[in-house]
Amino acid sequence: MTSPTYLVFTKTTGFRHDSIPAGVEAVRRIAAELGGEVEHTEDAAVHDPVELARFAAVVWLSPSGDVLGELERAALADYVTGGGGWAGVHAASTAERSWPFFRELVGARFVGHPPGCTPGEIDVKTADHPATAHLPKRWAWTDEWYSFDERPRHVEVLLEADESTYDAGELAMGAPHPLAWHRRLEAGRCFYTALGHDASAYEDEVFLGHLRGGLESVLRPA
Repeated sequence: MTSPTYLVFTKTTGFRHDSIPAGVEAVRRIAAELGGEVEHTEDAAVHDPVELARFAAVVWLSPSGDVLGELERAALADYVTGGGGWAGVHAASTAERSWPFFRELVGARFVGHPPGCTPGEIDVKTADHPATAHLPKRWAWTDEWYSFDERPRHVEVLLEADESTYDAGELAMGAPHPLAWHRRLEAGRCFYTALGHDASAYEDEVFLGHLRGGLESVLRPA
């Protein structure tokens, strides 16, 4: 039996995160722990029905802007709704603003964050998911605190920001303020986490457990 291959896609046409290389290497390590390997690319042409069928899951790691053509969009939508897995990390919620289906895939669209990475606290709302089972009920973390244009619908929220523990300013969403969630999208599985701005996150074992659990959760059942 061949080892599962995970696609990591990091194309940017907008802001580019310096943490992308660290994130790719972190997913490589996670894939190896799961008995697989990573294929990393910024070539949107990989979003092709034949190509996508090779992958156990697709990870969009901090892409930005519109990154796919119409045929590539159709291929990704068919891959996910047909039973494939998709995981979005951090800036994935800034991508593909002109594609309506992408809102269903990622859950909500990024609107901004307070300046810099600052300390805050996160409430774990769903403790029995692979991405959260190892976390304390209150998780102290330092990151960019993303706000969204709406609270995602048709999802199970995994993590919520406690806005009283950092200065959300004009970007305050009030409670609840979701940060990570998962959902079924027809036959597919989707996971998104807003965390992971800084390269140091990808050396943090607690965050890596969150990322690994998210990836595991979108895999097809064995």
